[in-house]
Amino acid sequence: MKDNKRGGFRVGAGRKSGSGCFGESTKVIRVPTSRVTEINQYIRRPQAGNTDIVMLPHPTPQKIQLKLFDHKVPAGFPSPADDHIEKSLDLNEYLITKKESTFFVKIKGDSMIDASIHDNDIVIVDRSKQAKVGDIILASIDGEFTIKILAKHLSLPRLLPANEKYQPIVIQESMQFEIWGVVTGAVRKF
Repeated sequence: MKDNKRGGFRVGAGRKSGSGCFGESTKVIRVPTSRVTEINQYIRRPQAGNTDIVMLPHPTPQKIQLKLFDHKVPAGFPSPADDHIEKSLDLNEYLITKKESTFFVKIKGDSMIDASIHDNDIVIVDRSKQAKVGDIILASIDGEFTIKILAKHLSLPRLLPANEKYQPIVIQESMQFEIWGVVTGAVRKF
């Protein structure tokens, strides 16, 4: 009989019971590839850091053409003579580049206010974009989502808040860290 030291059961091997982000045993399941992102979002949502609700864009969004005026309006008094329309604007086309890889996340907290991302804003996240240093990203750290600015410190990823009240997060090798996508915009109701 061949002595094979790979594969099979080994005492003490594998993830320790209760060590995952949910503190309980896990079970492997097979899911359609097209639903992996959606299922991961559902599972991880309750552990959210400064994100609240994850939403997917409507599969067939209705085109809503709004009037876009030609004149740029300063933060002062607009000119009543500039009332001609240049073109129509569809917010779906303006805000979403790749519908199949885009989703929305509702923000909670104030760690990104200096980047103009406020509590209850909805940010647009594109999973198809390659994150680079300086991008605002949606990341998962040990099962908790957060929106931060991607940076590096001594070759390790570092997540920077956009509010001086908060400290940067240096990603250690012991952390479960994953970049979920790049934030491409924000939506806010006044």
